[in-house]
Amino acid sequence: MTETTTAHAPTTTELATMPMAKALNAGLAAAMAADERVLLMGEDIGTLGGVFRVTEGLKNTFGENRVIDTPLAESGIVGTAIGLAMRGYRPVCEIQFDGFIFPGFDQITTQLAKLTNRHEGNQAFPVVIRVPYGGHIGAVEHHQESPEAYFAHTPGLRSVSPSTPHDAYWMIQEAIAANDPVMFFEPKSRYWQKGAVDLSAPAVPLHSSRVVRPGSDVTVLAHGAMVSVLLQAAELAAAEDISLEVVDLRSIAPVDYAPILESVRKTGRLVVAQEAPGSVSVGSEIAATVAERAFYSLEAPVLRVSGFDVPFPPAKLEGIYLPDADRILEAVDRALAY
Repeated sequence: MTETTTAHAPTTTELATMPMAKALNAGLAAAMAADERVLLMGEDIGTLGGVFRVTEGLKNTFGENRVIDTPLAESGIVGTAIGLAMRGYRPVCEIQFDGFIFPGFDQITTQLAKLTNRHEGNQAFPVVIRVPYGGHIGAVEHHQESPEAYFAHTPGLRSVSPSTPHDAYWMIQEAIAANDPVMFFEPKSRYWQKGAVDLSAPAVPLHSSRVVRPGSDVTVLAHGAMVSVLLQAAELAAAEDISLEVVDLRSIAPVDYAPILESVRKTGRLVVAQEAPGSVSVGSEIAATVAERAFYSLEAPVLRVSGFDVPFPPAKLEGIYLPDADRILEAVDRALAY
């Protein structure tokens, strides 16, 4: 894959506090202002501003030719974006909900992911596909799924997921600046969670994992909304004199293993958490890779905490299905028992 071009940043420090949805809106606006080739496409993203209001106001600012309301046809959205990318545009597609991405799956995995390789690198396909994903919103099936493993498995696609407003603001700009297709998974349950955003500079590059809470006893790792759950578990563990080191994966494909392996070599233990089902998952891949690369540092098996291998349940049961701090701490206790 070609290298990502990092979005340009102002030279002075400027801090703001905003929810993730507003941070994404601001990041999209910054990318559109910086490059007139950037345009947005999706269902109800223009006049309505999207069902989560992430694109609210952008049509008024940039016009209907750059913020385009599309028919309810995900395959058509992605196919059109591919054509636009071939003509030099940088389209950003919104999939309204995670479970609705599958009508566009063929276009994404059999066309978009392979076209750069098919053109031997002579044609860039800078398409970003925004996917609100995950649970914790009390919705029905097709509205709370976590399909990221399908796309992380597909060569030719980058996949990332921010966990904070700061990362959301910068990562969307960096994804748009990339010359490869990027699957941008947005944890919808964190859209309204406020946080500090440094408007002057990103914290780390797009495809970097990061330690967000130092610790010494067990490494716990997740991406997206689960990072907040890990931080909650770390607070509870600290009350019992257990020190958890929390790692935010951020990039699902490619995975930045260096900080993960450094942390595991320090703690000797790893718990990987995710909302998605556990079988053949992102967590499975990380567990296998850490076991290969840090085997002699491990004092316990790598443990996984995930959603169950069943379709996402009705809203009343999501609290049982989705990992919480108690399930994380139970895995931590098992890791420490070895």
